[in-house]
Amino acid sequence: MIREAVGGFCMALADSVPGVSGGTVAFIMGFYDQFIGSVHDLAFGSLEKKKEAVKYLVKLGVGWLIGMVLAVIILSALFESHIYVVSSVFIGFIAGSIPLIIREEKEGLSQFGKGVLFLILGIVLVAGITWLNGRTGGAAMDLGQFSLGTGVKLFFIGMIAISAMFLPGISGSTLLLIFGAYIPVITAVRAVLSLELTYVPCLIFFGCGILAGACTVVKIIKVCLEKFRTQTLYMILGMMVGSFYAIVMGPTTLEQAQAPLSLGSFRWIAGIVGLVLVLGLQVAKEKWNRA
Repeated sequence: MIREAVGGFCMALADSVPGVSGGTVAFIMGFYDQFIGSVHDLAFGSLEKKKEAVKYLVKLGVGWLIGMVLAVIILSALFESHIYVVSSVFIGFIAGSIPLIIREEKEGLSQFGKGVLFLILGIVLVAGITWLNGRTGGAAMDLGQFSLGTGVKLFFIGMIAISAMFLPGISGSTLLLIFGAYIPVITAVRAVLSLELTYVPCLIFFGCGILAGACTVVKIIKVCLEKFRTQTLYMILGMMVGSFYAIVMGPTTLEQAQAPLSLGSFRWIAGIVGLVLVLGLQVAKEKWNRA
């Protein structure tokens, strides 16, 4: 229970940060295949597989909910006031993650010729989404005022954003920013936690979109991991490399936009903390695997 809850908690913290993906954390901590498989079984598996999937996902979900509530209450303010520190932590986190993944997936990554194009595609995909975010104005929505049009729009935004959660390197938060929905959704969740129920209808539509998107994309990912693992692994690595650009540009996406992360604004101690965090996760994973 504790292992799954910690994994879900770490995923939620990553999902809340524009430029970082919960899927990246799941991949680093070694439960990505199990996570994808459980969501797939919940949607498409037999009754027995559905029961096992529910047990696993509930444990993961408890940690995820705790992490997301903390992110909404605490981290959203931290991003505004200390964005360069947060960005530096995640630069260190991703930089430390890539060598570990290459080491653990060396068999699947041994055929470089089969994967190089997918590596490039992954980099271009994440960098392109980040670039698009910088070019899109995206007027903010008021989710306290429900309309059918807003509900339908939120449904499709939820579908697209949750797809990114399952893909290492692509941040659902970044996609929400592109559609002008990141701050409105964070504000709506915070308001509902304060029992302002006028935001509930819009969040229901957003939640339904998340469920629909999860069922759709997880099928595709599971097939790719099983039948085209080398290409999929290289694309995941490419998306993680591309996420460096997404994190660097993260400060420009704030409500009060700031300059992109640079060598001058990079916080080296925070970057080292990010490296230590990923090494700590790796040590914890190895201990759990031996237990």
